[in-house]
Parts: sequence; structure tokens; C-alpha cells
Amino acid sequence: MISRRDAAIALDIPLEMAQRHGIPARLSQAELTELQDSPPAWLVQSRANRTGKRPVWVHLNCVVCGYAEAARPKKWWPEFTYVFCGHHRDSEVPGVLPGEVRSEFEGIGSRFVGIVDVPADS
Repeated sequence: MISRRDAAIALDIPLEMAQRHGIPARLSQAELTELQDSPPAWLVQSRANRTGKRPVWVHLNCVVCGYAEAARPKKWWPEFTYVFCGHHRDSEVPGVLPGEVRSEFEGIGSRFVGIVDVPADS
């Protein structure tokens, strides 16, 4: 059985939309395949309305331990160089390259810190 959240990720729709349109809390792989192969009108319309500027879901993978999760991106999230679990020590995280500066963003997904490395101004 597949959870509603996993179905929303597979269908690339927000969890709220899945709930609103009656996707059950648990569904079988066959039911999910049916939704993907023969999408209802609301799903077709949702896909047609996408601008493609921002993804519905992003997949976050810790650069240190490999822990992964799917999360809804926030408007304020920049393009991360990488993310890592907040409990890792700084020494476990890849260092910043010479000539670059680093910014850290906490509160990414359920447990991540996002890293953005950009060239330093000369």
C-alpha cells in the first residue's frame, strides 16, 4: 500500500490537492498506476496550469550520510549546492572551495541545513 503523501509525490501534486480530490490515505500500486495512466480532469488541468518555474516537490539528499526525503520547496529557498542533516558536525561536511563564500540555511525539510557556495567578489 502507498500513502497519500507518496502518491502526491508520484503524481507531482501538493498533498493538500490529493486530499481535496479524494485520494485515499492508502492506495494500492494498481490504483496509483491507474491515476497516472488515466488522470482525472482535475489532474490534467493541474498539470496544464504549471509554469515550470518552481517544482512541486524536491528531493533532498544528505551529502554526508545519504538520508533522503521529498519536501515542498519554500519560496525563500535558493538553489542549494548541497544539503546535510543538521546533526552532522561541520568537519563531516565538504569544505568550501578556495575563492568561494558559503551561506548556510537551517530549517530545510524536516532536518536539513542547506549550503550555498558562490564565487567571492574579487
